[in-house]
Amino acid sequence: MDARPAPPSRTFAVIPVGSLEGAKSRLGETLDAEERHDLALRMARRTIEAAAHSPDIDEVLVVTPDAEVRELALAAGARPLRQRSQGLNRGLGEAREEAVAAGADALLVLPIDLPRVSADAISDVLAPLRDPRRPLVVIVPDRHGRGTNALLVAPPDAIEFGFGGDSRAAHAECAQEVGARLVELDGPLTLDLDTPDDLLLVQAELPSAVDAL
Repeated sequence: MDARPAPPSRTFAVIPVGSLEGAKSRLGETLDAEERHDLALRMARRTIEAAAHSPDIDEVLVVTPDAEVRELALAAGARPLRQRSQGLNRGLGEAREEAVAAGADALLVLPIDLPRVSADAISDVLAPLRDPRRPLVVIVPDRHGRGTNALLVAPPDAIEFGFGGDSRAAHAECAQEVGARLVELDGPLTLDLDTPDDLLLVQAELPSAVDAL
C-alpha cells in the first residue's frame, strides 16, 4: 500500500433540496402537507449545519429551486445555489460545476433525509480521502442496499451521478468502469427517512430524533 501522505485537498459538500411544496409525499399516509414541509425544513437545517460544522469540509453548497431553503442555507453558513434545471442529477451537475470552479477536488453528495447525520458521521465518509489513490468513489448505501445515502467522488467528475432507483448499483458500476477505487461503508448514514416504515423505525430506534430534526 502506498504510504505517501495525501496531497492537500479541498472537499466540498453538496446538499440537494427539492421544493418544500409537496416534500416527502411518500409520508402522506402518516403526515399532512404542513407536517411534511416542516419535517423537510428541519432535516435540511440539520444536514446543512452538520456539514458546515465538519472540520473536513471546506465549503457547503446547497442546490435547490426553493427560495426558503436558500435563505436557510445562507443563515446556516452554506452557499445557496438556485437550481435552474429539472431533476436531482441535473441539479447535482450544476453544483459540481460550481465546486470545480471554486477549486474542489473532492465532492460529497449528502441528501437531507438522514436522521443520524452528524459532523462525525460525515468525517467517517471522508476518511478514505487520506489514501492518495484516485479516482475514488465512496458509497454509503441505504439499509436496503439499493439507494445511495451518501456519495463521495474524487475528483468531482470521476463518475456521473445516477441517483434514483437502484443508484447504489449504478454508482458502483460507474466506478468500476472508470477503474476507480470503490469503497462501500456501513454506519449511521444507512438509515434514511423516506417512507412510513422508515418513520416507524426512526421513532423506535431514535425516540427523540423526529422531534429533534
